[in-house]
Amino acid sequence: MSERSAADEARISSLTCVVTGAAAARGIGRGVALTLARQGRPLALLDRDEAGLVTAAHAARAAGAPHVVTARVDIADEASVDAALGAIEQDPAAPSVGALVSCAGIADPTPFLEMTGEGFLRTLTINTLGTFHLARRVVPGMVEQGLGRIVAMSSTAGQDGGGNFSTSAYAASKAGVEGMLRGLAKELAGTGVTTAAIAPANIDTDIMGGRLEGERRAHFVARTPVGRLGTTEELGELVAFLVGPHGGFTTGATYNLNGGLRVG
Repeated sequence: MSERSAADEARISSLTCVVTGAAAARGIGRGVALTLARQGRPLALLDRDEAGLVTAAHAARAAGAPHVVTARVDIADEASVDAALGAIEQDPAAPSVGALVSCAGIADPTPFLEMTGEGFLRTLTINTLGTFHLARRVVPGMVEQGLGRIVAMSSTAGQDGGGNFSTSAYAASKAGVEGMLRGLAKELAGTGVTTAAIAPANIDTDIMGGRLEGERRAHFVARTPVGRLGTTEELGELVAFLVGPHGGFTTGATYNLNGGLRVG
């Protein structure tokens, strides 16, 4: 394997970045998409919410994305993932896929003693198997072109078991994402394809904001060592580095974005 040059890695900026979970107005996926759009990255936005995707695409174009394509997808369904990414690949104006940012997922609040095996499996199917479906679909093309980035959202729950709004099923699903990406990093070493997980906590999104109001919100701010909630823009900037031309020398790592809630 020959040594990779800066020019090799620089090609990533011209390739399409697929972002899942992009429909929610103040969600992590939307924040990531808009950050990448401001940096001039071509985008493919995926979600189950078609109306939300229309709004997201408009916002991404206004922010500076040179090309935006959307597709409705159910990441738990391999056929749906294949169809959505196939449609993106068939768009003659869209550059080839160079990066995948997997943000879509669920957090079932059902306690362990009340959860069924079906419910537990549903969380793993969407959060862990869904990320597998996406990666499995895009990695062959990335290997063929000798360049690609896979980034997926984990959670501090995947490292410490979580609490508050997370459960054992959610913790297991996110630990699975991290383990899968570490293994994938080793399998793909030397191909030009890298992986990374991001483990956020207490990000100021619509979902978090809806649960954290008044004194409860103040409690979460107070227990965060840096004294505030994180922003989707901060998370987006981390993603932008990982899927950008300077992100090629890090692979298999998990990046904690939690305001100091968990260190090390």
